[in-house]
Amino acid sequence: MKTSMKLMATTCLTLTATMAVSDGHMADEMTIVSWGGAYSSSQQNAYHTPYMEMTGVNIINDESSAEAVAKLRAMNEAGNVTWDVVDVVASDAIRLCDEGLALEIDADEQLAPGDDGSTASEDFGDLLVSDCFIPQIVYSTTVGYRTDLVGDTAPTDICALFDTETYPGQRSLEKRPINNMEWALLCDGVAKDDVYDVLETEEGQAQAFAKLDTIKDSVVWWSAGADTPQLLADGEVIMGSTYNGRLFSLIEEQKQPVAMLWDAQVFDLDGWIIPTGLTPEREARALDYVRFATDTQRLADQSKYIAYGPARQSSAPLVSTHAELGIEMAPHMPTDPANATNTFLYNYEWWADYRDDLDAKFQAWLSQ
Repeated sequence: MKTSMKLMATTCLTLTATMAVSDGHMADEMTIVSWGGAYSSSQQNAYHTPYMEMTGVNIINDESSAEAVAKLRAMNEAGNVTWDVVDVVASDAIRLCDEGLALEIDADEQLAPGDDGSTASEDFGDLLVSDCFIPQIVYSTTVGYRTDLVGDTAPTDICALFDTETYPGQRSLEKRPINNMEWALLCDGVAKDDVYDVLETEEGQAQAFAKLDTIKDSVVWWSAGADTPQLLADGEVIMGSTYNGRLFSLIEEQKQPVAMLWDAQVFDLDGWIIPTGLTPEREARALDYVRFATDTQRLADQSKYIAYGPARQSSAPLVSTHAELGIEMAPHMPTDPANATNTFLYNYEWWADYRDDLDAKFQAWLSQ
């Protein structure tokens, strides 16, 4: 009964939004939430500015994606949803969808077909991991290090993070359990294929925290994606984790003495959700925006500004050179064969199930 009622409600919302689009009754302002820094800049260039020029709508940028789940829960509870489109990682999209906080999308009806003639569902393929998730990019979380601070032997594997004898100095790691727990187990001898089975147990979690304890006093914890690049640029840390696109910007655009450590890079997906609880006019505008921003050309356009792989298969052949530097972008993508010799596949479904529990344990561990 609940499933039927949810389906009927979703159908009604979709019909209302479609009618609003066809009648031209769409909001003339929208708030889009993302991660800030070089990433938001790439979205501004590839999506926001062209959309504003085409429609006249005013887009307000918000950089609160790291807190998206908590804030959308609070907005929904208060009955006052102020965001229109939100950029989230796949696991957060699954959680928001399961909780009824994100709008379900019919990809083939509401998203643009591929330029190669494919339907949206064919074009995105397995990246459509949730009925509410509109994929945008494939990215990785990896480690950057200062080439002038690591001595004569540059690090070659992820376990350099835990090797404070060979590489003394501060590290920066994200202030959440994701990636840190996996890397800790990998560097404590757990086989890659066994990481999530081990992490599912109390003993495995204790093992990961014990490994992180060995470097806890040498870690600067970050919350915003721009933090590690700034810390590396300022020489305040010797190495640190962040998103590969941020490191590309630091290395290629800013010409900082930094290099990328691709070993055990963690592949993940990022994309859009539309919150539930919007007025029909705002929902129609949000749907119109994501249809535009996730078409074949727009996703390829984003790769001109940041080294993230487009989520559509039809976009891949259109990836070319950097808009300003003129360098080929394909070799800087996390999916390039030379960079993907030892990747770690992030299990977003596992984290959707365990995130709240491990978030609480991780914050408790930090406070000890």
